[in-house]
Amino acid sequence: MTELTKSEANVQMTVSDWSQVRETTLMLELATGQIEAAMRDSNASVDVLTDSFTTMAGYLHMMTNTLGTLPDEGEIGDTKKNILEAANHVTGMVHQSIVAFQFYDRLTQRLAHVSHSLAALNDLVGDKHRVLSPQEWLALREKIRSKYTSVDECAMFDAVISGMTVREALEHYMSDMKDRGSDIDLF
Repeated sequence: MTELTKSEANVQMTVSDWSQVRETTLMLELATGQIEAAMRDSNASVDVLTDSFTTMAGYLHMMTNTLGTLPDEGEIGDTKKNILEAANHVTGMVHQSIVAFQFYDRLTQRLAHVSHSLAALNDLVGDKHRVLSPQEWLALREKIRSKYTSVDECAMFDAVISGMTVREALEHYMSDMKDRGSDIDLF
């Protein structure tokens, strides 16, 4: 007889211990962990960017104030005008970046909701006494719905629960976003 490799032993053990519920809970835990790790990693980068843009905005404000003290005429006036135009352009770029950070904030909040929803689903599916109870599933729906903070999330949840496919709900959401433009919900 040959000795089993570690991988073969794991497969053999998995086959003997296999169950749909166990596999489902493992995959839900993995998905939750991946979402949380991605959010943690990206938050560190966004924190650095936020600090950088805040500092840049402060320097721009200081530079603009200092330039305001210079004369408007002559060669210095021309230089002042050019630097103020560049500073205004950079200020606009900083504001666009702040809007992008607001979209990132919305994204992380949604991912946090997904992560919490997956964890709650995992708890329900992993409990052989609760998994067959319609009341537990309704309570899960209510718990998930109560976590949503934006109108868009609530509308998508309601649409899917009422029978719309996820694809249709996403198309409806994208259409609404296009109609509204780039409005940001601050929360």
